[in-house]
Amino acid sequence: MANKPNLAAALHKASGKPDFSEPKQEELQQSSTLKPELPPSRQGKKAIAGHFDPAVSKQLKQLALSQDKTVQTLLAEALNDLFEKYDFKPIA
Repeated sequence: MANKPNLAAALHKASGKPDFSEPKQEELQQSSTLKPELPPSRQGKKAIAGHFDPAVSKQLKQLALSQDKTVQTLLAEALNDLFEKYDFKPIA
């Protein structure tokens, strides 16, 4: 199976600039398999996302600002309320 072309290399080649240090195929494969180091606050955590109307995002940010809390804190509060409503342990 052929390797996917490297977008960065293709753009560099198309720019017409001289190739001083074009990465080798082994370097490209190695760099694509390495995961970036997560900050300690995100280690062992899982992102949860959803798609909502932009007004929802704006209102959530306004609420966070007015309550002097983060959006993350408000979402954890909302999830815990939801869990309790359905008789689950609040763990967020």
